[in-house]
Amino acid sequence: MQHQGPCFKLYGMERSYFTGKVRPALRAKRLYFEELIPDRVVYADISRRTGLMFIPVVVTPEDETWQDTSDILDALEARFPEPALVPPTPVQRVVSSLLELHGDEFMLMPAMHYRWTKPEWSSDARLAFAAGSANKQAANRFADRMAGSLPMLGVTDDTIPAIEAHLAELLLLMESLLTDQGFLLGNQMSIGDCGMMGPFYAHLYLDLGPGQIVREHAHVSHWIEHMNHPDPTGFAGFLPDDALHPSMRGILELIGSDAVPQFLDRLAAFETWADENAVAGEEPPRAVGMHTTRLRGIEHPRMTNPYSLFMAQRVFDTYAALGGDERKAVDQALAGTGCEALLAYAPRHRVEKRDFKLVFKA
Repeated sequence: MQHQGPCFKLYGMERSYFTGKVRPALRAKRLYFEELIPDRVVYADISRRTGLMFIPVVVTPEDETWQDTSDILDALEARFPEPALVPPTPVQRVVSSLLELHGDEFMLMPAMHYRWTKPEWSSDARLAFAAGSANKQAANRFADRMAGSLPMLGVTDDTIPAIEAHLAELLLLMESLLTDQGFLLGNQMSIGDCGMMGPFYAHLYLDLGPGQIVREHAHVSHWIEHMNHPDPTGFAGFLPDDALHPSMRGILELIGSDAVPQFLDRLAAFETWADENAVAGEEPPRAVGMHTTRLRGIEHPRMTNPYSLFMAQRVFDTYAALGGDERKAVDQALAGTGCEALLAYAPRHRVEKRDFKLVFKA
């Protein structure tokens, strides 16, 4: 049977962290799309369109190219506002943005640890990549690069116990929350849910190592399945009165204690570099060295990357756009979680996208 109507294309993979973030949003918006595995032909098209070799990429029926998951979600929300992925109320809107930041930036640590640290985990991932490309040699070269990046992401023998503890605590809090509601902010999918799906589906749910750990939590597992197969006609809205589930407080405290100090160290290190090197309109390197940060008291090195500022700006901008009373409501909701320290940060530099590249704002 031939489908009549406009067709989007999603260039992505099942085990791709950030494809897992975009796919549920396309389905929630009830868009017809084809998901294409990035073989040589697809990568050539991605390179022609963006000048990059990253997935996911969305091509619209009008042949527009959307790249970068946050930009894709924003474009979807602007073009197809119903059902809304951005909560209409201030506290939930800021929390949704914080969850996206956490999923994109901090959750790389457990996702990459549980994929690459042990030989049997790594072997499983290598076979999955080979299935996607039909090229074992290329898959192994890519896997070697990913496994080699662990120290740059802060995944070391010293930090692994803290990384595993963070995931264990997060799973318990999410299980409690999802026992009572379908999604993280109520009974409607949000950008925060999408942000957390990147690590939770493509790595933690599908990978050999953490898959059993996640499946021990039935409501979290159901949320993952529900995110991938949503029924938007059943969305019943975000929690009324801009409320948060009691367990969301625990999630925010976990983010505030473990992730926010790392974000702040990363931003400070990048901005120190930018003070001497930023040129308006110019693209910074993808990484500008290493800095020292901490996780649960464990000091460790971490790559300093400008993209972290781009993601943090989404939180800053969401908060800055609020009215005075709305900001007070957010301040009250986040007080004591540790997340307020991120909102208090005043960046000296700003980055933006131009022709799919990250550049310093002119």
